[in-house]
Amino acid sequence: MPGEERKISGMARVITASSAGTAFEWYDFFIFGSLALIISKTFFASLPPTASLIAALGLFAAGFAFRPLGAILFGSLGDRMGRKGAFLITISLMGGATFLIGCLPTYAQAGWLAPALLIVLRICQGTALGGEYGGAAIYVAEHAPDHKRGAATSWIQSSAAFGLLAALAVILATRTLLGEAAFAAWGWRIPFLASAILLGISLWLRSKLAESPAFVALQEQGNVSKAPLREAFADPASLKQVAIAFFAVMSAQGAVWYSTFFYMQVFLEKMLGVPGATVNLVIMAMTIASAPLYVLFGTLSDRLGRKPVMLAGMVVALAAYFPGYHAIARAANPALIGAQAQTPVTVVTDPATCSIQFDPAGTRHFSSACDIAKSLLAGSGISYREARSGDGRTAIAIGRELLPVPNGAGLDGKGLKALKAATGDRLKTSLASAGYPASADKGAIDWFTLMAWLLLFTAAACALYGPMAAALVEMFPTRVRYTAMSLPYHVGTGWVGGFLPVTSFAIVAITGDLYAGLWYAFAFTAISVVATIFFLKETSGKPLI
Repeated sequence: MPGEERKISGMARVITASSAGTAFEWYDFFIFGSLALIISKTFFASLPPTASLIAALGLFAAGFAFRPLGAILFGSLGDRMGRKGAFLITISLMGGATFLIGCLPTYAQAGWLAPALLIVLRICQGTALGGEYGGAAIYVAEHAPDHKRGAATSWIQSSAAFGLLAALAVILATRTLLGEAAFAAWGWRIPFLASAILLGISLWLRSKLAESPAFVALQEQGNVSKAPLREAFADPASLKQVAIAFFAVMSAQGAVWYSTFFYMQVFLEKMLGVPGATVNLVIMAMTIASAPLYVLFGTLSDRLGRKPVMLAGMVVALAAYFPGYHAIARAANPALIGAQAQTPVTVVTDPATCSIQFDPAGTRHFSSACDIAKSLLAGSGISYREARSGDGRTAIAIGRELLPVPNGAGLDGKGLKALKAATGDRLKTSLASAGYPASADKGAIDWFTLMAWLLLFTAAACALYGPMAAALVEMFPTRVRYTAMSLPYHVGTGWVGGFLPVTSFAIVAITGDLYAGLWYAFAFTAISVVATIFFLKETSGKPLI
């Protein structure tokens, strides 16, 4: 029928424009996470390698930390003035901030002004993304038929895959064409500067869209909320739904999705020594596989329900964390795992001299011999045990060899850095003599096992994320939907997910256990499994209110 054809065509246009704009914003945001190692060297050059990586991951997390602020600001704006206007502003803010990151001076050129400016732009990115996702998901959901809402909104979910894929593809292409030296020196700017082109396309697509029909109906009835923040968070019934959305859905979303697509990059490259370009290809393969899976699980949730599909993803991830990461380590770098089993490493020291090396700001100097030993091992991806020293001195025992570690207390920053570098060189020589590989051998990688586990984690993340937009939209009334939905989403992804890489890596550095960082993701996923079973109600197929 002509009317039905026009309706389908209009829905396709809504989905395309909304998803394309969201993919662009994810592209902008994901570039930073994918370039964490280069960012750490470019903007935190004065810090030791481990501290600079933690600082860069902390800055990646800082962008996420401000997403709830964007959710409040733009959520309130979207509920009072309309969905379309809010996400036109967010996409402009994101695009401008990303372009300017590509123009920033380096630490070598401007000192601490460079990371200070970077922090400001990351805050702008985080604030923009806080308002983007809710607007796009709601806009599509409010156009979609009740029985196809999961399938329609799953395209918004897949936009994260397209954004990450585009970011990785541009980075890989630039890296390949320029070479590693030129890319590290200046080529890293190109992916950021390219966002200007994508911004123009996205703005053009979204400018052609009309306002959401559900919001127009509210306007015609004179029922638009004048205080969406108060209605969403002061009313006990609404606040209860917000809490359920966070604990039952978003805690797991932040843990499962970001451990799969971001912490996995750190784990493979930093801890297992897999070359950066190879890691990019692996993550790209996972991302390509994820794009249709979001739509598959979103569509499946229209038939089976949101709750069982999302719960299945959580349970699979929860069961797979520890056995999966152990298997991935054996498959990606069997020589490293074999060396650690045959010749274990022990830090022999006085525990009283050891610090908890969690310093996202990168302002502390860990100068004791114990801290130097642990930071060098963590930075090399080497698991270690700790034993008490009889004489209070510190040494790294590699099998039967004992490598004394000097104390850096009293040295200035330059002297401490030189001491760590010299000790690190001796450590590398000793590890090599004990059979520890300097990096993963690509020829020895068990690709079948590696990709099988990675695809299992990908499927778990997609089963949770694919139906999630529809589930969140259906939990809240139209009057406050933008505000009420956006905040728990961005607290979950922004704080639980955004802080996952830096926290997990810091836990590894503190404990010496290559797999200890997984407890972060495990705990938040377990919380969601319990909350989903007991508190989340099924909403698929029900009309929006």
